[in-house]
Amino acid sequence: MVLAAPGCAPHRTAAPAPAPSGGPTPGGAPPGRPPSRAPGPAPAPVPSNYVEEGIASWYGVPYHGRRAANGEIYDMYKLTAAHRTLPFDTVVRVTNRKNGKQVDVRITDRGPFVEGRIIDLSLAAARELDMVGMGIAPVRLVLVSSPGNPAAGFFTVQVGAFLSRENAERLRRQMQERYSFAVIQEYDSPQGLFYRVRVGKLASEDAAKALGEQLREKEHVQPFVVRLDAPPAR
Repeated sequence: MVLAAPGCAPHRTAAPAPAPSGGPTPGGAPPGRPPSRAPGPAPAPVPSNYVEEGIASWYGVPYHGRRAANGEIYDMYKLTAAHRTLPFDTVVRVTNRKNGKQVDVRITDRGPFVEGRIIDLSLAAARELDMVGMGIAPVRLVLVSSPGNPAAGFFTVQVGAFLSRENAERLRRQMQERYSFAVIQEYDSPQGLFYRVRVGKLASEDAAKALGEQLREKEHVQPFVVRLDAPPAR
């Protein structure tokens, strides 16, 4: 989440290191509960040369038990993850580049909104990669399957996230005047209801990245390219 101004949202950062052996796992989760081994119903494989490298983080409590961006209830014991642009229900193989360990995860959420990070893993997935204690790890993502073409769809650029609807609306109006399309998306986080300001509706991720760099240079914001999802079914 971006735009360092009063009322802006904090970043969702990596979870803390685990407690000593015999104590609770991060966020007070019961020790010894086994993670779910299946990433969920796998869509049919699709040909793709999609590969992405960067930094992974993980998230658990206080997001555990809250609704993810696709409408599901987030369970940190399942093999899921948040990614900014891959379609929901895409399955990616994540390799920890430090130790070679791998895990397949299903995309159910959006994020991380921290520059330099490419995926936010569940606690279960982080355990599989042996990265819980460090909180972050260098990873490689390879597409396993997807419900459709990961390059298809519309993309937008997130430029701010506010606790104040008034502040979000002020920025949205400014962006609307300059770039013709700007919307506010509500996000019910553990810290409260945030209002995310997103600019543009582009038919490719590359076009959204170009807009993001333009916004970074001209508006002095931290841009995040995000897939423009339909509202989840409730």
